[in-house]
Amino acid sequence: MTPVRGLGENLMRGHALMEGAATPAIAVVRGIEAGQLSAPTPCSEYDVHKLLNHVLFWGPSLESAARKEVFPPPADSDRDVDLVDAGWADTYERQSRRIAASWSQPEAWEGLTQLGSPMDLPASMIGGMVMGEFVVHGWDLARASGQQVMWDDDVLAFVYQEVEKTAEQGREMGVYAERVPVPADAPVLDQILGLTGRDPTWAPT
Repeated sequence: MTPVRGLGENLMRGHALMEGAATPAIAVVRGIEAGQLSAPTPCSEYDVHKLLNHVLFWGPSLESAARKEVFPPPADSDRDVDLVDAGWADTYERQSRRIAASWSQPEAWEGLTQLGSPMDLPASMIGGMVMGEFVVHGWDLARASGQQVMWDDDVLAFVYQEVEKTAEQGREMGVYAERVPVPADAPVLDQILGLTGRDPTWAPT
């Protein structure tokens, strides 16, 4: 496998990279046209509308976790509420910028926090997950809507490291599908996607 810059050494902490993870994802969502909301995504259970609803559903909880606060989701499941209204792109951008700003504070990554429930979790794990959500779901939505998206190498190296730590646990919890093998010399983004059970060559049919 091609060496991934930053692995092991983790030269830049997550707080310094969060804005760089969020900004390309925001541009992707801004580029989605209303007529594409019913398009399939690499997440087999979600079309574009449902995937946008998923990220809008969990966004406030992710933001609150940076402040060590509990923000219960608005329903038991993102299937029980539809948050994709006429202003969904503006809502996503505002929410994503708040999340990124909150997790750009070094103290957000310290100690324990909660994610929608009183159960304590390592804040650094949640921060890594937040960054991974921007990258992976940003890619999902880009592919679904025919857009190209790129992140800086430092962002992708950090996300790879975080996803590698939790991929098997994610599979046990049903968050990720089975790992998709990718070539040993594949780009880091492709390696991330394979770890999360995504085929980097996926395209709408």
